Amino acid sequence: MDNMFKLCGFWTGIFAVMFFVGDMLPATVIFVASTIFFLLLGYLNLTERMYMYMFGAYLMIFMVGFSYYATFIHVPGAGH
Repeated sequence: MDNMFKLCGFWTGIFAVMFFVGDMLPATVIFVASTIFFLLLGYLNLTERMYMYMFGAYLMIFMVGFSYYATFIHVPGAGH
């Protein structure tokens, strides 16, 4: 299970680089934070149950944050 978190860290790192190249700095910061989180968890050698709890907590925080952003902050149709 720890290898899957390292793999998630790798891919979120790739996405962070792509967002940086595309000059999307807020998305870059989010993906760099996710990369650090996943790599940190990947090297902790926790039990599989704890890894599942941590991933569930990550998804919960992401969905709450995304829903808040989409509902209250994002202006549809407004460019940047």
